[in-house]
Amino acid sequence: MATKIRLQRGGRKSYAFYSIVIADARAPRDGKFTEKIGTYNPNTNPATVDLNFERALHWVEIGAQPTDTVRSILSREGVYLMKHLRGGVKKGAFDEAAAQQKFDAWKADKVKGNESVRNKEEQAKKEAYAKNLEQERKINDAIAKKVAEKKAAEEAEKAAAEAPAVEEEAAAEAPAAEAEETTAEA
Repeated sequence: MATKIRLQRGGRKSYAFYSIVIADARAPRDGKFTEKIGTYNPNTNPATVDLNFERALHWVEIGAQPTDTVRSILSREGVYLMKHLRGGVKKGAFDEAAAQQKFDAWKADKVKGNESVRNKEEQAKKEAYAKNLEQERKINDAIAKKVAEKKAAEEAEKAAAEAPAVEEEAAAEAPAAEAEETTAEA
């Protein structure tokens, strides 16, 4: 039986989520499988992979052929590096402890790289938020300035409209006051 390590699609429309499975090469993509060895979520940055490392290494060592995508996932997770290091141990190039030490150093470097990607993305989000907030403040200040100018113009217009009315009242009151004075004298 030719075995394949492949992805089995899950998740909803426009939000793919995959299981990494061992299946017969003749089985359909979402069909029957032998063993589930992990999951792959490409919707996060960087993509989230939850992998049973020992089982994946076992299947690769006994000859299961991964698809192109799964090969790159396994390579990023270090399965192929560990297979290579175990081959070096079998040939006598170095011992098991040296192989494990090399793998641990590689894994630590990989984790550090992933953390830096996450930190950069988080920093970029914070900067974008601050930039958007500053732009919004500028827009709000411009709107507030326009509103203040409009209110000042309305107040000036209202004052200009009231000024002639006050003058007319004053003019109308002046003859009345003179008339009162003449009646008071008489």
